[in-house]
Amino acid sequence: MERNGAKETRRETGRKRIGTAWSAESPRLFSEPVEARGACIGGRRENMPKAERPAHCGHGGVDTSIVAGTKDRSAEPVAPAVAEPGDPTVGSSSNAVPPLPRDDSPPDFFIDCRDNLDFMAECEDGAFKLIVTSPPYNLGKSYENRSGLDAYLELQEQAIGECARLLHERGSICWQVGNYVDNGEIVPLDTLLYPLFRARGLKLRNRIVWHFGHGLHCTKRLSGRYETINWWTKGDDYTWHLDPIRVPSKYPNKKHFKGPNAGKLSGNPRGKNPSDVWEFPNVKSNHPEKTIHPCQFPVELVERLVLSMTDEGDAVFDPYMGVGSAVIAALKHGRAGYGCDIAEEYVEIARERIGSLEAGSLVTRPMGKPIYDPSLPRGGH
Repeated sequence: MERNGAKETRRETGRKRIGTAWSAESPRLFSEPVEARGACIGGRRENMPKAERPAHCGHGGVDTSIVAGTKDRSAEPVAPAVAEPGDPTVGSSSNAVPPLPRDDSPPDFFIDCRDNLDFMAECEDGAFKLIVTSPPYNLGKSYENRSGLDAYLELQEQAIGECARLLHERGSICWQVGNYVDNGEIVPLDTLLYPLFRARGLKLRNRIVWHFGHGLHCTKRLSGRYETINWWTKGDDYTWHLDPIRVPSKYPNKKHFKGPNAGKLSGNPRGKNPSDVWEFPNVKSNHPEKTIHPCQFPVELVERLVLSMTDEGDAVFDPYMGVGSAVIAALKHGRAGYGCDIAEEYVEIARERIGSLEAGSLVTRPMGKPIYDPSLPRGGH
């Protein structure tokens, strides 16, 4: 969900994980069998030795035992692949992606070095419960080509249209953007994108403000220290879980002082609603998740969206994946993660980060960790 150039993730399966079971009746993610490519990688959330991983983004051949998310079963008896109704075509070609197993393995993932419009064109309607991303801002960063604002909005309209089609009936789209800046004049991108989402029949539930403490120091205007996450749903019956994302109450032991509830806690003992203003450190040089990506997304922010807007086993998709923070957030909480990007170096880093997650060595900033405060001992940590 990093802010970089147009890209897409692709994954083929005839089943979707629901709770702890795979269901052949569930929506398929892709309308046709997916051909394995050197530009993509998928797998189970288990430790895959580097030698067994498929080469990435055109760097070589593909090991089809893991490219489609199947487990390495080299030590297990292998039954002949049999095509079933609704499954991808199973053939003898080494490029055919095998169907997902019907077992209780952890959710799978799939990332691809590919343009997102091409990727989404092959996905079936309603495939994803959560689509969360941060598209490029048209600022001329290293991962994007700056264009006229009208041309930029035209590309965004195409991507938004496809995302709306791919969204599950109870699903959510979270589109995180900042400002377009032209000769010192700022244009809030979410104000320009709002009518594009509304034209697709989507409903805005929250305009979440993400506040962070570091960034460019301006000299002729106030320094920007926030961006927005626009949360859209397809309908009124959407997946929503507040309890997993509650934060500590300001007065956790506050009690009613009169009336029938006198002496009882006045707030929820699990904590309070985090509101629509969120404070997370942005990923700068001293952040534990920092990679070469110039506008990397913090995993903990995506985790809050994943936990509140999906159920275990749901599919999460990032059409501008960057270095894979959204996929990682999904996998950390038992969801399936999908993403794509046109930048090979970012997709390769995403692959390495997912491998580290599988190996248990990936370092991310923990959810709920206090913001560093230099006035407190050890910064409040």
